[in-house]
Amino acid sequence: MANVLEKVLRVGEGRTLRRLKAYANAVNELEDDFSTLTDDELRAETVELRERYAGGESLDDLLPEAFAAVREAAKRTLGMRHFDVQLMGGAALHLGNIAEMKTGEGKTLVATTAAYLNAIASRGVHVITVNDFLASYQSELMGRVFRALGMTTGCILAGQTPAERREQYAADITYGTNNEFGFDYLRDNMAWQAQDMVQRGHFFAIVDEVDSILIDEARTPLIISGPASGEANRWFAEFATIARRLVAGSDFEVDEKKRTVGVLEPGIEKVEDYLGIDNLYESANTPLISFLNNAIKADALFKRDKDYVVINGEVLIVDEHTGRILSGRRYNEGIHQAIEAKEGVEVKAENQTLATVTLQNYFRLYKKLSGMTGTAETEAAEFMSTYKLGVVPIPTNKPMKRIDQTDLVYKNETAKFDQVVEDIVERHEKGQPVLVGTTSVEKSEYLSRLLAKKGVRHEVLNAKNHAREAAIVAQAGRHGSVTVATNMAGRGTDIMLGGNAEFLAVAEMNTRGLSPVDTPEEYEAAWDDVFAAQKAAVQEEAEKVIDAGGLYVLGTERHESRRIDNQLRGRSGRQGDPGESRFYLSLTDDLMRLFNSGAAEALMGRGNVPDDLAIENKIVGRAIRSAQSQVESRNAEIRKNVLKYDDVLNRQREAIYGDRRHILEGDDLRDRADKFLDDVVNEVIDQHTGDGSPDDWDLDALWTELRTLYPISITIDEVITEAGSKGKATRQFLGQEILSDAKVAYTEREATLGEPAMRELERRVVLSVIDRRWRDHLYEMDYLKDGIGLRAMAQRDPLVEYQREGYALFQSMMGQIREETVGFLFNLEVEVQGQVGEAEAPVIAAKGLDGQKQTPKLEYSAPNIDGEVEVRDQRGKLEQAATAKAQKAQDEAERGSSPEVAAARASSGSTPAPARKGAFGQSTGDGTAPVNRAERRAAGKKTS
Repeated sequence: MANVLEKVLRVGEGRTLRRLKAYANAVNELEDDFSTLTDDELRAETVELRERYAGGESLDDLLPEAFAAVREAAKRTLGMRHFDVQLMGGAALHLGNIAEMKTGEGKTLVATTAAYLNAIASRGVHVITVNDFLASYQSELMGRVFRALGMTTGCILAGQTPAERREQYAADITYGTNNEFGFDYLRDNMAWQAQDMVQRGHFFAIVDEVDSILIDEARTPLIISGPASGEANRWFAEFATIARRLVAGSDFEVDEKKRTVGVLEPGIEKVEDYLGIDNLYESANTPLISFLNNAIKADALFKRDKDYVVINGEVLIVDEHTGRILSGRRYNEGIHQAIEAKEGVEVKAENQTLATVTLQNYFRLYKKLSGMTGTAETEAAEFMSTYKLGVVPIPTNKPMKRIDQTDLVYKNETAKFDQVVEDIVERHEKGQPVLVGTTSVEKSEYLSRLLAKKGVRHEVLNAKNHAREAAIVAQAGRHGSVTVATNMAGRGTDIMLGGNAEFLAVAEMNTRGLSPVDTPEEYEAAWDDVFAAQKAAVQEEAEKVIDAGGLYVLGTERHESRRIDNQLRGRSGRQGDPGESRFYLSLTDDLMRLFNSGAAEALMGRGNVPDDLAIENKIVGRAIRSAQSQVESRNAEIRKNVLKYDDVLNRQREAIYGDRRHILEGDDLRDRADKFLDDVVNEVIDQHTGDGSPDDWDLDALWTELRTLYPISITIDEVITEAGSKGKATRQFLGQEILSDAKVAYTEREATLGEPAMRELERRVVLSVIDRRWRDHLYEMDYLKDGIGLRAMAQRDPLVEYQREGYALFQSMMGQIREETVGFLFNLEVEVQGQVGEAEAPVIAAKGLDGQKQTPKLEYSAPNIDGEVEVRDQRGKLEQAATAKAQKAQDEAERGSSPEVAAARASSGSTPAPARKGAFGQSTGDGTAPVNRAERRAAGKKTS
């Protein structure tokens, strides 16, 4: 089926290639004209093209001249001339496609054409690479081309300050990794001032190694997290006490095999009595259920000195297989905190998601997206369905000469590696460079030990230090070199026979202290001579390597994906060079063991095949291709499922982030405040007036609730007198009277603070409430998604249920935002500290909001180069643990960043409160009000 779909997607390929060829021919016709231009005239082309674009010409119209200008600039600055196929690749990128170009075809140079053309629009072009080193290297090298054309180049790297990032994004073309671009997008949507934002939109992106970034890494979302509210820690301790009072068998049951617990009716009654609530399972108490389940699990399923140990007041996990302590690792979903509470040690706060986005939905933000890779054909269907990207295979500049040998299959791994070493030694002795691909660091190190025993000098690369490894891989084509690498190590770097002259020249320039950024004029003056000298030295060695047979690529195992195998093979045979590739397999390899149908074992068993004898058979090849197709389909389905669920959250994220951006950009919030006031007051009135007679309404309860929102000045008696009698005080009449009073109160509040201060307060309050409620909503959506699969047991579609309940949660959040905003605007204690300047907003101090400006300790979770989860701190330092040490709740309360936490502490009696404050900071005579109306109503049902 997949093959049929791939064929359908390739219909029209010839027509597309003819169109691209026509563009290349048009550029060729201009080449002589552009070669006669002076450097200043060439630079002036950018100004002219921008004027023509502003005058109404399209980028398609300007393509031939723009590409011709880039080709000429590259010849003058780098000594490289774009081949026709590279121009075709650039045109494919501009048209919003994936250009599939084989390794060594010069994809980095291809990107310059499309990047320059789209930068003419002055809206910013982003070039996305797989790591920081390549981003820095490409921006410096290709930046010379852009500078020659009068354009600026930026580079986003880990550790840069917001001011530095803003400057890099302001450049015409900006290089960086997908994680850096994605996290900047999330941070921009957490900013409190417009000037704190760094990105300037999402116009056009070119994704280098597009299959790695948009496919392999798409399983893992980008997540910014920070310490959750300290209030949660109190509940962990509370429920640890409760769990100790419950009896296994009568209050709860345990399934040790499935590692699950279930609370029985007697246990539920004990919990409700202890907490003083009527119903543990009503919506207001939903968060408490997870605390209870975790506390019981910690007590019944996790045993001290078996599952974990306690050392120096810290709970450390023990590996069940090795018995070793897993330093830095923590159980997730609150289990670790529950164990800490059980053991009576400090409970370290569980991290809370502050912002998240999948890579799929981040890249969908761009008005136009394109990409480059050598291996996109196998994922063409997914690129089209997810990103609406077509795959266009670009012809090679020279015919491919690489010989791909058939696979050799051995009985076991020991026999396989013995033969691999023999093959490497034989080729090393004749001077042929060998690149060995492994599937793991462990296998790389094992092979390295075997080679060392044979006395073979070699390099081992494990995708740890990208800069060092890129330099080594670039020289992996030198005479007699042997390089052992995991499949992804050094990706994005060209392996040239005899060595990479470009890398050697850059290294020489660095040795001389020359930089294209710091000393651009001296760099340009010295480059041609240095590059020419290195090129001559490399050419001489390349002849020896060609005589030895070119680069030999040896795979020690088939990867789950055909694409990764093709990437490894593609390292050899670039630009018409000779080369050879072969895979060595064993029946104990993961892919063969998990997915082969038994045909290979049957073949090996026939005729008593000795361990050191390999078989070459089409049946094995078919079995491997079938296994890889199964895995690819499974992984694609996983990514598709992740996207389906994130699409639900994405629509909500777009609404919230769009709202925030409008606020930051200066939207007048007075009308919004009026609308919120109308909605909230009407909702409160609706709650206390029903279909019955006005004589039956509890107006005292209505007025009590209104007082928590705003300083109501009219009394019940005044309203009844105005109506004539209580029976004549209809719902409509009440609404008019109360709304009129609320609007007068708001006008008086504005008169007291002053109009500028009121507008600033509105901005600060709305942002504060949106951010806090959005964080809580993300937690609720995570919680919903974790258990939504169970709906299938009730014959319901989990995705449909997730959409329905997610929408209900979103609507509930919007209601909370409206209510809290109104409450804060009326009741916050505000001090206007003066106005700095005529055009600037007044400086105001509002208790409960000031802490929002302080940056919490954030963590960044993102996919690494293998698509696995990696967690780093704010400085970009890799952390083993997925959680950071929390700020204590009392510190948070002292900073005033969480009024609801302070309120909860005051009501629990854990912290004496000198002055009683309500949920919105207002004084209350009868204790502290709960956070919102839903909680107030729930509190009304509690028994003391």
